Amino acid sequence: MNRYELTYIIDTGLEETARKELIEKISQLIAANGGEVEKIDETWGKRRLAYAINYKTEGWYVLVTLKAPAALPREIERNLGNMEAILRYLFVRLEEKRSNVKPRPVRVAPVAEAPVEAAPDAETAPAQAE
Repeated sequence: MNRYELTYIIDTGLEETARKELIEKISQLIAANGGEVEKIDETWGKRRLAYAINYKTEGWYVLVTLKAPAALPREIERNLGNMEAILRYLFVRLEEKRSNVKPRPVRVAPVAEAPVEAAPDAETAPAQAE
C-alpha cells in the first residue's frame, strides 16, 4: 500500500456540524475502499483563497494522511468531484526517502604537533640587552 496526502477545501457556507459530517463521510469512504486513514489535520482551518472559486473567497482546509492501494485515489477523486461542498482537492503520493549512496568513511584529521620555540636570533638579542 502507498502513502498519500489528500488536501481538500470545504465551502465555508456549511455549518460546523455539516462540515464535521462531511469530513467523517470522506474518512468512511476511504476506509470502505480499502484505505486506512492515519491522520486528519484541520488546524489549517478557514483561510482566504488565492482566487475566487464559484464566487467564494474563503474555504476550510482539511489535510488527510492515509495508506491506500493504488486504485483508491481515482475513486476518491471521482467522489470528491461530485460533492458540491468541496471546492478543490489534491491527492499527492508520498515518496519514501531512499538512500542508495554509501556514507563516506570518517576521516580523522591529522594531529598538529606543538610548535617548538626557537632560540633567540642574533638580531633580537642586542635589542633585548639595551
